[in-house]
Amino acid sequence: MTPPDAPHNRWSDLDRPPLNVTALRRGLLRPDALWSELEVVETTGSTNSDLAELARSGGLAEGTVLVAEEQTAGRGRLERSWTAPPRSGLFFSVYLEPGDVPVERWGWVPLLAGVAAATGLAKSAGVDTALKWPNDLLVTVEGEERKAGGILGEFAGDGIVVGLGINVSLRADELPAPTAGSLALAGAVSTDRETLLRAVLRSLEHWYGEWKAADGDASASGLQAAYTAGCATLDRTVRAELPGGNSLVGQAVAIDGDGRLVLSTEGGLQQPVSAGDIVHLRGAAGGLT
Repeated sequence: MTPPDAPHNRWSDLDRPPLNVTALRRGLLRPDALWSELEVVETTGSTNSDLAELARSGGLAEGTVLVAEEQTAGRGRLERSWTAPPRSGLFFSVYLEPGDVPVERWGWVPLLAGVAAATGLAKSAGVDTALKWPNDLLVTVEGEERKAGGILGEFAGDGIVVGLGINVSLRADELPAPTAGSLALAGAVSTDRETLLRAVLRSLEHWYGEWKAADGDASASGLQAAYTAGCATLDRTVRAELPGGNSLVGQAVAIDGDGRLVLSTEGGLQQPVSAGDIVHLRGAAGGLT
């Protein structure tokens, strides 16, 4: 084991080898594939910020993938920070240009990425990954739901940058919060990051292709049904902390055609929520999450 005060280098933790960019490109960059470019950098502030800047300058091709072995200023929703030890997870962003899909339907893209990530991880890691609306990936650790990943989408240039952060091999003493988890702690059959990344990107390519072929119609593409089936927020009493400081409590009953969470509030009113922080108050898993 490397002594705690030893200088860090790319081989200091042999349980966390670096990604093989040549192998990733060979497996993902095909003439008929969505993915057109793939870069792996040792460290960066935020892969989302890097791709968004390139997109705004007009120098980015659709299907560009940027992966970082370490992010020093990773961002989640509401400008929350996202940090983890080097090579302990998957930290990457992709650039997509939905083109003729009506812009009002682009809000489905981060939800699409959630479905793709959950599907890809279930196949490659053997971990049941649930979706917490709108952008969290949940796994079960010692009988409790824990956040193991997050998704952030932002408009840039002629398209949208979608970033994903997934805790893969984080150990219990490395977790940033008691509510956090990782694939390893959830009993993953594989924590090989190349295998996991290929699976998630192939799943994302599939769902993005289906959604675009349906002109962004989440119902016709099957995306709305898939998200609903995997959403751990539904059928629970939740508190939606809304922009501006207001909050709304109700039972989460549906994901509507615009990707909004529909809450059934007191008096039987159904209120769609398009943005906000969701707190699970009660539900099938019990407790606060």
